[in-house]
Amino acid sequence: MGIFNRLAQLIKSNLNDLISKSEDPEKMLNQIVLEMNNQLVEAKKQVASSIADEKRLAKQFEQETAHAAEWERRAMMALRAGNEELAKEALTRKKEHDQLAETYKDQWQKQKTAVDQLKKALRMLNDKIEEAKRKKNVLVARKKRAEAQKSIQETMHGLKDQSAFETFDRMAGKIDQLEAEAEAASELQEEYSGDVLASKFQNLERGAGADEDLLALKRKMGMIAPEEAPAVRAEVPKRVEAVPEAASPLAPSRAEQDELAAALEEMEAEQHQDQQRKAGR
Repeated sequence: MGIFNRLAQLIKSNLNDLISKSEDPEKMLNQIVLEMNNQLVEAKKQVASSIADEKRLAKQFEQETAHAAEWERRAMMALRAGNEELAKEALTRKKEHDQLAETYKDQWQKQKTAVDQLKKALRMLNDKIEEAKRKKNVLVARKKRAEAQKSIQETMHGLKDQSAFETFDRMAGKIDQLEAEAEAASELQEEYSGDVLASKFQNLERGAGADEDLLALKRKMGMIAPEEAPAVRAEVPKRVEAVPEAASPLAPSRAEQDELAAALEEMEAEQHQDQQRKAGR
């Protein structure tokens, strides 16, 4: 017998655990609110039926009171006619209606008290259902927020796995290898099918352009002296303009001397630039 009890307890525990795991808080809350709304509808029907009973009892009380008043009027009319026996019978009928009116009045008052209590309970039930709806919305929002946080944490935990980053590094290495192989193939293609001499001159021109840019930057920063050749070329025309047209017969030889001096200065300036260029390298 003990074995069967233990087996039954084990089955119950497994079923309870399975039910607990399968419960969705949002679905359960929606179901509870739905059941509350159904209960509210049924309660409203019951209150409406009680209100209808109250009105029916009040109407019957009014009718019996009116009947009693009518038989009293008839009794008075019989007395005026001098018929006391008929007046007694009318008063007897009036008494019956008075008793019924008292009964209906008592039932009507009790029903009215019950209806007031039912209305109050219905308002309380409606307030509780509205509060449950608000709590449901808050709980659902908390549940979704918790699920989002859990998902983010699981994602972050997955990113901590070094295998993903190692895969990225391995793929980057493969891409680097592919780029290097492509560049090597391009160089070989140019080496065996292109104009090698033209390629060398292009490389030389690119290097010379870089050297000139470097010298221009150094002059701009004041690291080396500015170029003096333009200033020398600017002074040569001034010397020629300073010679008057009505000079002595030796003027042509002086002009030749000036041109020679200018040529010498230009050569010196070019040598100076070459020295600066070599110093800049």
